[in-house]
Amino acid sequence: MVAIFVILIFVAYLAFLFPFEDKVKEVEPKSPKYTAQMKKLWQIAQTSMKERKPFRAEKALLTILKFDEKNAAAYNRLGILYAKGQKYDEAVECFEIAQSLDSNPASIHNAGLIYLETGAYEKAEMAFLQAIELEGDVPSRFIALAKAEEKLGKIKKAVEALENAYELDPNVNTLRQILAIYENNGDVEAATATTARIEEKIAKDTIAKRRKALKKSGAALVHKTAKQAKTVAKRPVRVVKNHIGQKRI
Repeated sequence: MVAIFVILIFVAYLAFLFPFEDKVKEVEPKSPKYTAQMKKLWQIAQTSMKERKPFRAEKALLTILKFDEKNAAAYNRLGILYAKGQKYDEAVECFEIAQSLDSNPASIHNAGLIYLETGAYEKAEMAFLQAIELEGDVPSRFIALAKAEEKLGKIKKAVEALENAYELDPNVNTLRQILAIYENNGDVEAATATTARIEEKIAKDTIAKRRKALKKSGAALVHKTAKQAKTVAKRPVRVVKNHIGQKRI
């Protein structure tokens, strides 16, 4: 009994000194100097990419990741940089890391584009479908999916993807892509119908542009007339004397 009592006291002593529940460490806020440095690195990376200086941009992004290894945006930018340099393996790795850190449809879509470029069409299809599931209101996602579906020989699904893109953004170029699929597969009837849709769309767009131009020119004319009237109203009234009397001008 004495031994048990001693053990209980010892356990209580340990519990008092070392609590079983770990205390949550407070995260220290980033210093203004750190924030300023990161902002500067981002500016260097973005400017370098625009000016086509890949090595400088890569160095800046890698420096950002050195201090913030969970920065999904930096991984995504680095992936884009590697993709432009045709370093596809590195690009895919960056996009996958970015996706693991932040479920971002843009990262998945970018990875899909690399898969498409390198001939991994099934992976590309899966990536685009996943991106669409997360963000299904972006036409470019469906257009990219259509390319992967066409490469896989899934013609019907490719056309469906393009029709979804056209529904989101009625662009005549999307209809032309649909036409190209039908022509490549020898579907004369569907190609003829799509050609008619293209002609109708072009006619509607032309009418809409003319109306917009007329409306714009009409608004400009009204503005010019109003400005002229305002200028005339501001002119001072002159009084001219003649042999009859006074006359206002």
